[in-house]
Amino acid sequence: MVEIANRRPLRSRQTGWAKRLVQVLLKTPLTPNAVSVAGIGFAASGAACFVFAGTQPLLWLGGALFIQLRLLANLMDGLLAVEGGRQSPTGALFNEFPDRIEDALLLVAAGYGAGVPTLGWAAALLAMGTAYVRALGGSLGLPQDFRGPMAKQHRMALLTAGALASLFVPALPWVLGAIGFGAALTCLRRLTRQARLLNEAAR
Repeated sequence: MVEIANRRPLRSRQTGWAKRLVQVLLKTPLTPNAVSVAGIGFAASGAACFVFAGTQPLLWLGGALFIQLRLLANLMDGLLAVEGGRQSPTGALFNEFPDRIEDALLLVAAGYGAGVPTLGWAAALLAMGTAYVRALGGSLGLPQDFRGPMAKQHRMALLTAGALASLFVPALPWVLGAIGFGAALTCLRRLTRQARLLNEAAR
């Protein structure tokens, strides 16, 4: 299997269903960049569900579904590009930038839907901070660090669980608080590792 440096480690790439789905997509003219943009559409749809879920609780279920579709798009764009051989010169841009939009849409909207917009904005900013710190390490010549406890897949798993739980109890304020706290801890862990690696390289 073709691999690229600094690629987020995902066990789901090795699953049979993912391999079968990418083979189906390879029979279409879809490009990885188009799939990345579709992820923004899924996230925007999930955000719309969250914003109105306060008055229509079943929309929490819709939001959870669109989170999973967003993650599926994130998985398929990489599989199409690398395993499917459809890389493009702008692939790295489309791989990263839509993720930042998608995280912000979902987390901020979840905050408004749950009646705690400040927690939504805080979680979104701290989530963006984890990506910034990871990219900063890469710009310094270090391996990009995808560790958690609140990397993208962890944030979205927790947000999905919180959305489903919100069908029964007001769970999202606690979930958004946990995402924000975990993202801050993730930034600290990544920065600490980068400082250690830079000090070791200077010896």
